[in-house]
Amino acid sequence: MKRYVVFIAVVVATIWSVGLRAADPSGRWAATFMTQVGEQVYTYEFIVKGTTLTGTAKGSLTGEGKISDGKIDGDTITFVENTTYMGMPLAFNYTGKMTSADQIELSRTLMDFEAEKATAKRVK
Repeated sequence: MKRYVVFIAVVVATIWSVGLRAADPSGRWAATFMTQVGEQVYTYEFIVKGTTLTGTAKGSLTGEGKISDGKIDGDTITFVENTTYMGMPLAFNYTGKMTSADQIELSRTLMDFEAEKATAKRVK
């Protein structure tokens, strides 16, 4: 009986770890933020190399900007979106948690403004 329980535990742990590796944020994602200046639709293109995240963020109000300082730690991602609005440079600081292989719960801050939240969905 003990061998059976240990075997099942090993199988479950293996399946769980394979599932974690499958939750890779590489690729294209879409999200919509409700902000003080209205709805903003975003498309993200994430590139992952090891634990480093780079790519681009394209917002309906801000246009396309580069992603910098990106990191992946388990199912948590952090990055900075560097963009401009009306000629003024902006740096949005993001944190996100992958809740599945096709969904990321994002939160972003800009200066001292309240955090904005959105759910990013993988674009297939």
